[in-house]
Amino acid sequence: MASTLIIVVVFIFDLIAFALAVAAEQRRSTATVMTDPKKQYTYCAYDSDIATGYGVGALILLLASQVVIMAASKCFCCGRSLRPSGARACAIILFLLSWLTFVIAEVCLLAGSVRNAYHTRYRTLFRDGPPSCEMLRKGVFGAGAAFVFFTAILTELYYVSYSKAQNTGTAPYAKESSIGMSPYS
Repeated sequence: MASTLIIVVVFIFDLIAFALAVAAEQRRSTATVMTDPKKQYTYCAYDSDIATGYGVGALILLLASQVVIMAASKCFCCGRSLRPSGARACAIILFLLSWLTFVIAEVCLLAGSVRNAYHTRYRTLFRDGPPSCEMLRKGVFGAGAAFVFFTAILTELYYVSYSKAQNTGTAPYAKESSIGMSPYS
């Protein structure tokens, strides 16, 4: 059966990663156009940049949970083979889907963190018009949070299916290691 400790640790990592991604969406940096005291030029003033840290934290925790699950299940490439059953087929499908959603979540969180950290640094004169204050579009961290949630569900189900496929059924060719010579083998 699946290890309860691994399931709990991965659940906690994924829950914190989801909360950080949602917090990053709520705390995206915003910009306002400001004028200098002499009214000669305008520039962009950005508020808090905490969303970048939240996004990176969510990215790292999601990566840690994926590493724990893949180390516990030996990532399908190491260890003994799984027994042929419906649980094995389900584990393979969940393995592929969990990696797909993991990559999408990591890309959303990384792109959101990088884009949120970018701040326009130039100034413009009044005759040139206001500067374009670059900001992160709404929903990038939200999409990352959604895919963190999907990854959490799929990896937990994958680990349970993997454990079930590993522990159920009879191993192929498990009866004996030699050729039976009697009619009652």
